[in-house]
Amino acid sequence: MKNARHEEILRLIEEFGIETQEELAARLQERGFSVTQATISRDIRQLQLTKNIGPDGRAVYMTEYDEANTGGKYRQIFKNSFVSAEYASNMIVIHTVQGMAMAACAALDAYDWPEMLGTIAGDDTIFVVVRNESEAASLTERIKSLAG
Repeated sequence: MKNARHEEILRLIEEFGIETQEELAARLQERGFSVTQATISRDIRQLQLTKNIGPDGRAVYMTEYDEANTGGKYRQIFKNSFVSAEYASNMIVIHTVQGMAMAACAALDAYDWPEMLGTIAGDDTIFVVVRNESEAASLTERIKSLAG
């Protein structure tokens, strides 16, 4: 029952842009789930939902990896830690502020770009592996534009 409820919560937040726990509880009850405020609160924690500004400007619940959320929270982390990016062959080397490579790498990974085969973060350096040099060149430009 819990897994079905969690799946329904994810569908609801995507479909309706849920703003409050009360709204989420009402929508779940419409779909046949009997829930309390405590259950909703626990589900939100377990699903790691966050409130963020949606495309329409309202503060709504989102999954950690929602594109809208990525566009906000993760972009800011990446932008604040970015120093430079260059590519060689099928690898991209990104330099960050000291101690921020892991956070910047997590932000980059959240974009889930298909040309990224993998990333590795050190203290101030991120290595990104892509399939070929042309993908490395275009992804490097996208990374630079993401950083502002």
